[in-house]
Amino acid sequence: MSPADSGAASAEKARRKDKKQKRKKHKDVTEDDCGAMMDEEGTPHEKMKKQKQTIDGREGEKMKMLKPTVSIAVAGSIIDNAQSLELATLLAGQIARAATVFRIDEIVVFDSTPASEKGGAGDDEESGARFLVRILEYLETPQYLRRCLFPMHKNLKFVGLLPPLDAPHHVRKHEWSEFREGVTLEGDRSKGTLVDVGLSKNVLVEQILEPGERVTVAMGTNRDLTTERKVVPPCTPREEMGSYWGYKVRYASNLSGVFRNSPYKEGYDHIIGTSEHGQIINSSELILPSFRHLLIAFGGLAGLEESIEEDTYFKGKHANDVFTSYLNTCPNQGSRTIRTEEALLISLQYFQDPIRRVEQQL
Repeated sequence: MSPADSGAASAEKARRKDKKQKRKKHKDVTEDDCGAMMDEEGTPHEKMKKQKQTIDGREGEKMKMLKPTVSIAVAGSIIDNAQSLELATLLAGQIARAATVFRIDEIVVFDSTPASEKGGAGDDEESGARFLVRILEYLETPQYLRRCLFPMHKNLKFVGLLPPLDAPHHVRKHEWSEFREGVTLEGDRSKGTLVDVGLSKNVLVEQILEPGERVTVAMGTNRDLTTERKVVPPCTPREEMGSYWGYKVRYASNLSGVFRNSPYKEGYDHIIGTSEHGQIINSSELILPSFRHLLIAFGGLAGLEESIEEDTYFKGKHANDVFTSYLNTCPNQGSRTIRTEEALLISLQYFQDPIRRVEQQL
């Protein structure tokens, strides 16, 4: 090998050695950096575990915040006893007010005589239960939505005489709320759906929805009405803020339909019947088991016993077989009868402390 070739080979060898040392040095630095990162954040497995614990903790806190629901069942036959349309409307208004004051989540109106609907009555005639459902739904709806959601009907003639529910979701035009009830409007759907939420300007939501639907809109804290909003489930204000957001109304053709057609997947886990023939327990001594969905039933003119007898599903059963608890919430009554609208106020106040004790245990 010539001296020139030898020198070139030596230079090439030195260059490769230097390059190899640089690669090793870079690898060591990278490993040190990763090691420092691992020390700070933990291994990927530990990081995922930590994130899972955080998510589980949030879900646990959310579940803990969720209050159990309280539903009431009312016999529609109480309307049949009213002597005029005006008195029937006033009676329905009293039930709506009682349900709102005591933060009832659902009102189920059951019809003990559904066959009367199918008889020779005219198409415009409603049973007492259907009438009660209509008035209850109308009153629960915020005033600015009623014209869109309720067409004119003769049975709404006297609703203007009723006191407003003034529930938290009945937000006034000058007030701001993180959530508002609205109705979807017709128009261009290319960018979303316009919704009337009772403000000076309609808001745009990102979802594409059919017109005429009642929706709950998350308004947030940004008061710029041109900002795009989002439709959320109706239960969201209750779950996120703990706010009472009105009651749902459901019709049942008989008493058994109240239980069998529950909107809750797991059904009602505690069912209470109220009657003068029920067990007498002081409210302070009443201990309710932990529940997610409580139902309190009120009978009609002849009480729950008659509703059970007329229901073929409950054939051969007694009140104690149908209800988890059967209670007399107003013992030693001075009148022979207690009207349902009176029983509602008495009983719902009676159950306030027992329900509160259950909520405190959650």
